[in-house]
Amino acid sequence: MNEEIKSRNTERWVGVFVVAAVLLLLVGFAYYLYHTAERKGWLVPHAPYFTYVMTGDGLNIGDPVTLMGFNVGAITGITAQSPGGSNRVYVAFEIRKPYYGYILSDSHVSITMSGFLGSRRLEVAPGLTGVPTIYETNGAITEVLHRGQRIPFAKAPKGVFLRPHEDPSVTERAQRLLDQIEVALPNILAITNRLNVVLDHADILITNSTALVVNLNQTVTQLAPAISNAVVITGNLRDPHGSLGEWVLPVDLHTNLNSSLVVLTTGLNETLINLAAMTGSLSSQVQSNDQMLAGISRLVVDTDNLVQGLKKHWLLRGAFPVTKSGTNAPPKITR
Repeated sequence: MNEEIKSRNTERWVGVFVVAAVLLLLVGFAYYLYHTAERKGWLVPHAPYFTYVMTGDGLNIGDPVTLMGFNVGAITGITAQSPGGSNRVYVAFEIRKPYYGYILSDSHVSITMSGFLGSRRLEVAPGLTGVPTIYETNGAITEVLHRGQRIPFAKAPKGVFLRPHEDPSVTERAQRLLDQIEVALPNILAITNRLNVVLDHADILITNSTALVVNLNQTVTQLAPAISNAVVITGNLRDPHGSLGEWVLPVDLHTNLNSSLVVLTTGLNETLINLAAMTGSLSSQVQSNDQMLAGISRLVVDTDNLVQGLKKHWLLRGAFPVTKSGTNAPPKITR
């Protein structure tokens, strides 16, 4: 009996523990769902929008939609349109509250690159001067803007159209690049051919330059003795004992010339001294003998008479030139 009571109590506690664990699990799961829905905006009203693009390359359902750098929604559908139309790919997306309040009638959506692997994204530009695209009543969406008019939300299943600004995809850019390369390839080949010609001329020029350098080295080698002699000559020119004067006048001649100049100056000095002594003695004699001047004057007069007599002698008359006698006429005096 006691064992049955104990087993029942044990089962009861096990059941309570299992029920409590299940309740905790459900509460945790509900809390996770609530926060996930709050984080992803599941509990917030969403406004539908759509646009058309040329290609769906790089776009996927569930990719985020950005507005002013914020993640404000996601892509909900990508569908190809009927052939023959200008709108090729239909792209639907949603914008959650309150961000669709920034989207006005002059807003547009840009399809831009978002990675290196060809992925793209939708980026909505806020409006500036347009009218609102979504109208609410008591916090719920009641009307949308369709072709410039407000219509009930129930009559617009696709939502509001936004003008697309689409950048070319990676494949289109690659195709354009290939087309440009194909167009530029002949010019590139022509440039390479010219480059080959220039390189050939450059090789010839390098060969000629090498030969010229070799000839220049040989010339410099041949000019080395002349340069050495020029250095010696310039050294002799700078040296006083090897200057040009000693080359013109040898050392022996220079020594003899110096000796002759010394002897000449010495003899000239002695001659001047003797002449000074003679003039001094003559001056003293003249001063001591007053009659000498009278005798000299008489000697000069007699000598002149002798010469005049010789001029008149018939034998010596032709030896003396005949001079005209008379004086110059006096100058005229004018008043």
